[in-house]
Amino acid sequence: MSEQYLHDGDYVNRAREVSIHVGLLILLVVACFLILRPFLPMMLWGMIIAIAAYPGYLRVQNSLGGRSNLAAVVLTGVLLALLIVPIVLLTGSLVEGVQSLAGRLREGTPLIPPPPPHIEDWFLVGLPLKNAWSLASNNLSAAVRTFAPQVRAFVPELLSISAGIGLTALQWIVSIIVAGVLLANATEGAKTAHALANRCFGERGPEFAQLAGSTIRSVTTGIVGVAIIQSACAGLGFLVARLPGAGLWAMIFLVAAVFQLGGLVLIPAVIYMFAIATTTKAVIFLIWCAVVAVMDNVLKPLLLGRGVAVPMAVVFLGALGGFVAMGSIGLFIGATVLSVGYSLFLAWLEGDAEMEARAWDRSKPALAPVQLVK
Repeated sequence: MSEQYLHDGDYVNRAREVSIHVGLLILLVVACFLILRPFLPMMLWGMIIAIAAYPGYLRVQNSLGGRSNLAAVVLTGVLLALLIVPIVLLTGSLVEGVQSLAGRLREGTPLIPPPPPHIEDWFLVGLPLKNAWSLASNNLSAAVRTFAPQVRAFVPELLSISAGIGLTALQWIVSIIVAGVLLANATEGAKTAHALANRCFGERGPEFAQLAGSTIRSVTTGIVGVAIIQSACAGLGFLVARLPGAGLWAMIFLVAAVFQLGGLVLIPAVIYMFAIATTTKAVIFLIWCAVVAVMDNVLKPLLLGRGVAVPMAVVFLGALGGFVAMGSIGLFIGATVLSVGYSLFLAWLEGDAEMEARAWDRSKPALAPVQLVK
């Protein structure tokens, strides 16, 4: 009886010690999370940028004779230039637009051109669009008074959006610097990633680590890359057509293209060109916008899912679903999680099929000795 009591007491003591250790571990993890929480977005973006830029980093490193630190510095400078130059151009475009607006106000010229002559014949939206456009063109002050409640409600949101854009640009700059540090220590980072994958997925850890990296690079080229290419072509068309605020139009198109809604942004631009330009120029601009709008239908099948051992539809759905659920970073997290989950599901199916095959082999009756004798 006493031995049984001591045996039960040992179990209780062990359970108590395990509970204390687990509780301390949870407290440690929560404390680390709270400390790193302000920096997690920048760290995650830094890791995503580093993974996406790793093939380019290897090429730069080889061209520099294997000097990893110098290659990381050069690639970080290039990425910062790719981020800062469009921001500077966009700011210049906005300043130019404000100056043009102020000049029109001083000269007393209409800020908005009159609507096209046959706009009222457009199906369903023609007459309301003509009335609003004519009101804004002929009497801007009356239009401002008419829509004053909507304007007042939108101004605080506009200021908030402007502050958010500035903060986002700063976070991207820090994230690129973090990516440069990670690339400079790419060997140690790869060992840590493979060790973590081995701990989580066992013998298939290297496969899933490779899948995560290839998925991030696929999303970068297939969704973000295609959106950037489309935005560059659209921005070129805006500049050639002398569309006011071309930089702002291109930035709005970039965001909409990531949402797969870039074609909708081109519609008001085309309408505006038909209002202010000649018919020939407007038709050429329309054709160019149509080419830009369908460009992703050609580029996306070529780039999205390239080098990934899962179907393109899985990567695409994961990227869009992650974007809706978590914002821009969800493009990569959603695609990676869904790709790994899809691969785990296939591995589970293959494992079940293999187990059923083995069970079927064991259930077969053994050959009788007489059957082995000729």
